[in-house]
Amino acid sequence: MALFGKKKGLVGLDIGSSAIKAVELKSGGKGGAEWQLVNIGVESLPPEAIVDGAIMDSGAVIDAIQRVFSANKIKTGDVGTSVSGNAVIVKKISLPQMSPEELAESIHWEAEQYIPFDIQDVAIDYEVIEGSGAGGNMDVLLVAVKKDKVADYTSAISQAGKSCAIVDVDVFSLQNCYEVNYGVDPGRVVGLLNVGASIMNINILKGSTSIFNRDIAVGGNQYTDAIQKDLNLSFDQAEALKKGGRVEGASPESLHPILQAVSENIALEIQKTFDFFKATSSEDRIDRIFLSGGTSKVHGLRDLLADRFDAGVEILNPFNSITYNPRDFDPDFIAEIGPSAAIAVGLACRKVGDR
Repeated sequence: MALFGKKKGLVGLDIGSSAIKAVELKSGGKGGAEWQLVNIGVESLPPEAIVDGAIMDSGAVIDAIQRVFSANKIKTGDVGTSVSGNAVIVKKISLPQMSPEELAESIHWEAEQYIPFDIQDVAIDYEVIEGSGAGGNMDVLLVAVKKDKVADYTSAISQAGKSCAIVDVDVFSLQNCYEVNYGVDPGRVVGLLNVGASIMNINILKGSTSIFNRDIAVGGNQYTDAIQKDLNLSFDQAEALKKGGRVEGASPESLHPILQAVSENIALEIQKTFDFFKATSSEDRIDRIFLSGGTSKVHGLRDLLADRFDAGVEILNPFNSITYNPRDFDPDFIAEIGPSAAIAVGLACRKVGDR
């Protein structure tokens, strides 16, 4: 689902709170593979450049977008990006059966009842969920994003000299990445967890339908903050330690209890979300959990979640079904960057003009 858009390839640009990830794919790779990697790059952002999904330092963001394009010699100028956080509302609503034309006319009025913002301040998109609805009704997935949030992102992209063709929502980009790489099993309930630096996106799918999603303001920055405070280190030292680096005067042993405590907190947020999902949905199970995002690599997080949830936890591989030439891309680099690239890959699978 895209909030607006024009049909040709584009660069998936994930503007995250710690880094900008760019992915370019082409369809129909070698051996009949559906997608092949053309380009991938990542550029770090300074802390506080983006806070809770809002751009605070547009100069730093514009600069990083230009660097990721030039450093990786990316020529394509059309990009797709996505947004998340508290400026995004995704709701499933039930409406009386109506024609597509009637729905298009009445959706704004219907949406007004479900959106806590002034309807004039949001961009709206919607999709009818096929084969759903009871008693003559139909279920519609309604998406609303504050226009000023969209404008901040599209403005940074255009100031960096690129054209924003699609604005999506993180949870749907994540779903797109999963489906391209793992396919769709109609009866299976899958939990997708993308844990970034400041936001965790949760999307629960049954088959190809998103039946529950939520963004939660927790992520890798909490590990960095805790390490900084407990071990009296700078942000950069704490960040290096979190990523498995060595810092003088800080032993790996002192790190484990700090990481464990933050992981417990993240697991608790996931547990509460899953409990709420089960209480408000007709599904009472999750068959498998896929973990992505840069924070998924934090030591011990996956194991803790696997112990906590009986669904089993797997690290999502955004290149599971996407081919690449190992002469062009170092497999170790692809494996290292993989978990962070899920949303950018999901965006790169889109075409200009998609809904």
